[in-house]
Amino acid sequence: MKPKSLWQVFALIIVAVMLLAACKPAAPATEAPPPAEQKPPEAPTAEAPAAPPAEAPTAPPAEAPAAPAEEGAFQIPDIEEGKFNVAMVLIGPHDDGGWSQAHYEGLEYVGKNVENVHVAYIENVPEGADSEQVFRALSRKGFNLIFGTSFGFMDPMEIVAGEFPDVVYIHISGYKSNTTNFGNLFGAMEDMKYLAGMLAGARAKMDGNPKLGYMATFPIPEELRLGNAIALGMRKTCPECTMDVRWINTWHDPVIEKEAAASLFDAGAQVVFTGADTPAVADVATEKGKWGVTYDWVGSCKAERCLTAPYWNWGPYYAKITEGVRDGTYKVGWDYFDADTGALGLYGFMEGQTPTKGAAELPAEVLTEVKDLLAKMLKGEFNRFDVFAGEIKDNAGKVIVPAGEKMQQSDLDQFPPGAPGLECKYCMKWWAEGITAELPQ
Repeated sequence: MKPKSLWQVFALIIVAVMLLAACKPAAPATEAPPPAEQKPPEAPTAEAPAAPPAEAPTAPPAEAPAAPAEEGAFQIPDIEEGKFNVAMVLIGPHDDGGWSQAHYEGLEYVGKNVENVHVAYIENVPEGADSEQVFRALSRKGFNLIFGTSFGFMDPMEIVAGEFPDVVYIHISGYKSNTTNFGNLFGAMEDMKYLAGMLAGARAKMDGNPKLGYMATFPIPEELRLGNAIALGMRKTCPECTMDVRWINTWHDPVIEKEAAASLFDAGAQVVFTGADTPAVADVATEKGKWGVTYDWVGSCKAERCLTAPYWNWGPYYAKITEGVRDGTYKVGWDYFDADTGALGLYGFMEGQTPTKGAAELPAEVLTEVKDLLAKMLKGEFNRFDVFAGEIKDNAGKVIVPAGEKMQQSDLDQFPPGAPGLECKYCMKWWAEGITAELPQ
């Protein structure tokens, strides 16, 4: 073949190869293109060769440090050497405007009023396995006294207490204790809920709408006890009043709390109580032109339509426990305080406080009755067992506590069988007269 013909054949082959390459499908993109404002990557050079296509992320190098397994997602505070170290585990944020904030301020009180003490806290700790991990990590750090502030911390604390016999664990609410280093602590909030029920019943009656609502958290004895105390107080000032119940199955969720409060108001309630952590019920009441009763924290009753707030004053009692654990005089077991300790309050009616507008408008005889009964509670002349003195009927008309008899602590705290020797007789597994809801399963 002539040289010219050879070159022609060679040229045709090159063109064919180029056409085939142009028809090959492009490889899929492995990463998103850079934003429009970014400069495009520079052309590769001999010193900086083109990067290979992006690949799926690989595991970090073996030498990369990993977070300590016992800490998980939580930053565990350090102790201070030479001091008595106290830690607190909170179910919600320390500034939730309710339950957790009341405990946090109680811990602050300890730090300011008990000498040579270091205090620390961890917030937003879920109940269950996460809390067990946190309690164990705090114990390993060297904390001497640990408070757990939610019902669902009970079993995790019990487990960890068995592993660290030299650490004292105090569980708030619940009902368990090993009587050595794992104690149970709570207070007779039914006292203040009873008084608030009296105010709410009188308010509903005055407004011409004898319907109340109770936004309950979980179906545990504590919530049944407090709901029943509200109902008993309600019927004292408004015998015709009734109360509906909504279960929200959370301790702290402002959105769910607002939705449940709105549901109760829309169903006809004139006054709604909350058993949850935030003041959402009073905010919704203000929107609806009705009344809300907040809970837990003295500063929770700020909204225009807040009627009152049963609240905790944990500081002095926490200080007493801290000093007693440190010097060995505190008896670990079941510690259930009453109103005469000063650890409970009813907003607007304690020394130095002024009733809210909604409460101040109530009939004088109701206000006098509430104030007189509160004074007796603070003197220790009327307690939680008087709140639940017979005759008490359930919402089906059955007599639960006969006239002349009173419920005992085991009745208030738990279902059978309870702790050995603490079995209940009038077990808190019923709704009181006036409550229209069914008993939770």
